[in-house]
Amino acid sequence: MRIGTRTYGAAAAILSLVLCLPGAAAGAEAKKAPMPLSAYELYQLYRDKTWTWAAGGGRFMDEGRRFVAWTNDGGKQWVAEGRWAVDDLGQMCMRATWTNEQGPARVSTCFGHRKIGRVIYQKRQPDGNWYIFRHASARAGDEYLKLVPADTVSANADAYRQKLMARR
Repeated sequence: MRIGTRTYGAAAAILSLVLCLPGAAAGAEAKKAPMPLSAYELYQLYRDKTWTWAAGGGRFMDEGRRFVAWTNDGGKQWVAEGRWAVDDLGQMCMRATWTNEQGPARVSTCFGHRKIGRVIYQKRQPDGNWYIFRHASARAGDEYLKLVPADTVSANADAYRQKLMARR
């Protein structure tokens, strides 16, 4: 029964993607069915990269699939430590404990990935909207370009973690 449910769920996800894809995929590309990225493709996309955010970022370490994040939004800082995982259904998840001055909170955040040709779409699971993550030839504004090799997170995360420990 579980196999049937997974197959049905995947078919429903693909159908909803076909119905919701933006008009930018019009023409020949739109006629192709969206396919989930494989675990290997996702691994290559995220491993040893930092996803830079407006107020911080998240680092996807290859060794041990460690995930470290740090944010500073308007002076309110958070640090996260956990793991990241990928699967053959096109999903990448970050499971981490986020900590600030008020204490820790366990959070799991997942993103679905589908491709049509060389265009990659992404959406936050479960209730996000599909958007172009990377055009066939990356363009300014693609979220994909926010994945950088430099580790811009760990030093800030370590410093904030030390600050939190000193207050205890």
